[in-house]
Amino acid sequence: MCHCQRILFLVETDQFISEIMQNILSRLPALAFAYAACVNKRWYKICSQILKRPKLVSALSLNPSLHDAVEEVIEQVLSEPIRPHFAIACIGKEFNLELTHGLIIKKLGSSIPIITNIASGIIGVDGIVDELYEEKWETTTAGPNSQESDTVDQGLVLLVGFLPGLKIGTIPLLRPMQESNTLVDKFVMDILHYTSAVSDCPAPTGIIIFGDKTTDMKPIVSKMDCAMPEETVIVGDASAEFIFRNGDNSLNHLAHTCYFQAVALVFARDRYKPEGIGEIQFHVTMSTGVMPFGPTLEAASVLQKDSECSWISAKLKGQNGIVAAGEILNDLKQQFRDTNKSADIYIGVTKETISTNDSGILTPGRCLDFYEVRGGGGRYFNVNGVGIQPGDSFLFYQSDSETASSTCDHAFNKLLALKAELKSKNYLHLSKFADKDDKKEVLGGLIFSCYRRGESFSGEPFVDSYPFYDSFPRAPVAGLFCRGEIGRGPKSLMNEEYEDENSRRCCLHVYSTIYLVMSYLPPSVEN
Repeated sequence: MCHCQRILFLVETDQFISEIMQNILSRLPALAFAYAACVNKRWYKICSQILKRPKLVSALSLNPSLHDAVEEVIEQVLSEPIRPHFAIACIGKEFNLELTHGLIIKKLGSSIPIITNIASGIIGVDGIVDELYEEKWETTTAGPNSQESDTVDQGLVLLVGFLPGLKIGTIPLLRPMQESNTLVDKFVMDILHYTSAVSDCPAPTGIIIFGDKTTDMKPIVSKMDCAMPEETVIVGDASAEFIFRNGDNSLNHLAHTCYFQAVALVFARDRYKPEGIGEIQFHVTMSTGVMPFGPTLEAASVLQKDSECSWISAKLKGQNGIVAAGEILNDLKQQFRDTNKSADIYIGVTKETISTNDSGILTPGRCLDFYEVRGGGGRYFNVNGVGIQPGDSFLFYQSDSETASSTCDHAFNKLLALKAELKSKNYLHLSKFADKDDKKEVLGGLIFSCYRRGESFSGEPFVDSYPFYDSFPRAPVAGLFCRGEIGRGPKSLMNEEYEDENSRRCCLHVYSTIYLVMSYLPPSVEN
């Protein structure tokens, strides 16, 4: 054997050994994989090659024992190689929030952002039985026929992400000592400053936000909407009870809802993205569950009671006479009794806004805010929340299961179209010899669904997760039921009607389901 042949033989043998090692190491659970990466430089290089692609993993447990539930989900998410960059856990109210948070930190480490939240229900796949669950713990409707769930509020769903190419940080919104808008402005600026510090992009790719249940999130989300370009996807729970850890140990003793109005998990493109990493993208669509009815009204006068509710007198738009609020509400109740239906009633208020476009120019716009109708009498409607001004126009909306079902189908079609688009882009970037993992377009998803969405119009249990799960059956998914669904993104996916650029934009929804999809576009063959 000549010298060149001997060198070629040794190279081929070395490659063969590396392939065998990669095959073995890729089968290790996360902890053993982490130890293997520390053995020597060669093993570290092989481990890095295994984890060259972003990954999401999720797990659900309905075990009534907190410690056992945490063990089950941790075992599932760490059953394969992953280096956690962030984690989101949603639990039932019977589980202790601080204890759960501490157990998860102990398992995943204290160096990553972790948010733990009490939800009204959870969505996810139980890896032990390989079955999708939608476990709801609150009443399904607010009407006279509402029923309590017969299940105990115990359960846990965990989402863990490894997203090389993105920088991930938590930005909190402090609770003010007195009423003030300056902290909200600072919160938005903190998000933008964090992004500019770690990225060459002016705004984040995506934001997952949790707002405290005692905080009115409408002005906060509206401020974020005005400050961010349309491409920035924002999703979240506006009625959370959360605790979080920054990952840099700076807020460990304060990171609870008693000190914060909200916390944002910010995803920004890394200025120093590792070589050979493609592009992670955020996509969002939604299913609504309310339909408008009646004429357009205009607020004539508004009386606010603290930050809890408002009393509104109204007139028909373009007229001067005040409408009889009590009679209108009594007529609505009678109509529901006659049709044997129960529904929640909201008013959708149109407000004027000023936002910044991609060129930094201030442009006028309009937003749509929902307020639940509590009741009323005489000349006044009583609604939850504040912020309505005299002159604001509004429509009545009612929750409607048929609308929820049909828009769920629309969301499914949107996700199918997204799937086809991602597959096409992926095909153009990859050669036919690419790894099968590289050809997976979708990393996973996160679902925020209203806890009041109950049965479909056919009487069958309503499955809010089906648009995502049927579109991407092999992708990890986690979700929660909440009392205020935040969803904002490009108009083409949001399943809303926009007549023109000045059409009303809604970011904090009611009776809806928000679907967040994270996708991955590998680097092109040339790169």
